[in-house]
Amino acid sequence: MKKLLELRKKIKQRKPEFIRQDAHKKAKLKRKWVRPRGIDSKIRLGLKGYGKKPSTGWSSPKGTKGLTAEGLIPKVICTVKDIQNLNPEKEGLIISKTVGKKKKLEIIKSAKEKSIKILNIKDTEKYVKSVEESLASRKAKKKAIEKAKQEKKIEKAKKEEKKTEEKVDEDKKDSEKKEKDKLLTKKEI
Repeated sequence: MKKLLELRKKIKQRKPEFIRQDAHKKAKLKRKWVRPRGIDSKIRLGLKGYGKKPSTGWSSPKGTKGLTAEGLIPKVICTVKDIQNLNPEKEGLIISKTVGKKKKLEIIKSAKEKSIKILNIKDTEKYVKSVEESLASRKAKKKAIEKAKQEKKIEKAKKEEKKTEEKVDEDKKDSEKKEKDKLLTKKEI
């Protein structure tokens, strides 16, 4: 397997960049392969000194197809349960992009325990630290927001109590005034 991986590396080093005909001349043409179809196309005819066409000669050995540079088979993982089925000697894991930060941390920790290589995170320790810091800061912000909301509720409740007290005072004054008016009207009669 190591020989095949080395052979693939050599082939990839010699392999030219397959670009579209005249892509280096015209900015509007993208630098991706499009098969030349012109009757006078030098690339189609395979003449020397012109761009190369992709062919089977540039392909990597069949035994290394789909393998990483270390010779591992990449497996996409979404949950911690998926790690149990992996063989750490032959397979490496890729954490799916749809997985959230908390689950990613769990997956990374369980992968470290089983000594499985994570292919889409270069420095796992640095990543874990940054994620834990961001989660802690989010938690602190959430607590601060909740505290502010509670303070607002308390202030609102105090204002409502004051309003109800004022209403009660006004009602008492109105009732006293009505009683005085009744007494005054009774005395006149």
